[in-house]
Amino acid sequence: MKLDRVVAVRTQKTIYRDGDRCVKVFTDFPKEDVFNEALNQARIETTDLHIPRILEVTQVEGKWAIVSEFIQGKTLSHLMRDNPEKKEEYLRMFVDLQMTVLSKTCPMLNRLTDKMRRKINQADLDATTRYDLLARLEGMPKHTKVCHGDFWPSNIIISEDGTPYIIDWSHVTQGNASADAARTYLLFWLNGDSEGANAYLKLFCEKSGTPLSYVQKWMPIVAASQSVKGNAREREFLLNWANVVEYH
Repeated sequence: MKLDRVVAVRTQKTIYRDGDRCVKVFTDFPKEDVFNEALNQARIETTDLHIPRILEVTQVEGKWAIVSEFIQGKTLSHLMRDNPEKKEEYLRMFVDLQMTVLSKTCPMLNRLTDKMRRKINQADLDATTRYDLLARLEGMPKHTKVCHGDFWPSNIIISEDGTPYIIDWSHVTQGNASADAARTYLLFWLNGDSEGANAYLKLFCEKSGTPLSYVQKWMPIVAASQSVKGNAREREFLLNWANVVEYH
């Protein structure tokens, strides 16, 4: 295995290209989380979505690594940045891809509501706010749609033949589509693109036939569940959203 070509560096992860293989090497990462990520992606392979196939889970110099197919191409975020005049076109493609993901089911995946319940209980919020958020979560409709959990333009690779591939399935669950949309909306905000966030949400609601107010009801719940990770700035932003139990 030749790991001399770095593709990306993320928190506790370094991603390399080794010929036609992608090697994601984890640093100080729980073994069970690495295997769970590989298992999640393997389960998504049973759908007809375009994703890189898992090849093996191994160790590299004592560190756990997931080896998958390498997809040659550019990320959708890269294309948006290089072609600002096409941003609306790319955004429509992005939402269409998300709708395709959300149209799938994968019964072996963990449930989104279970994950959110656990994360909200860990959030740095007062007991009353946690109780209100958990009560709202329990009252939301329970669905079983595939929710990517980190659906964002940098996780879409447009291959050389124009095929869009969806990567990074570490957070995938089954649950309510509007929760996944709320997560994507907050990701736009976290990346400093409030205009893109609003354009995305409007387009998602139009294409899915979902009332805007329904997605908005998910936002404090999603923000609270996401606030237990990330840097201090991101946590502060998400906790501010989480404290708005009644969205206005």
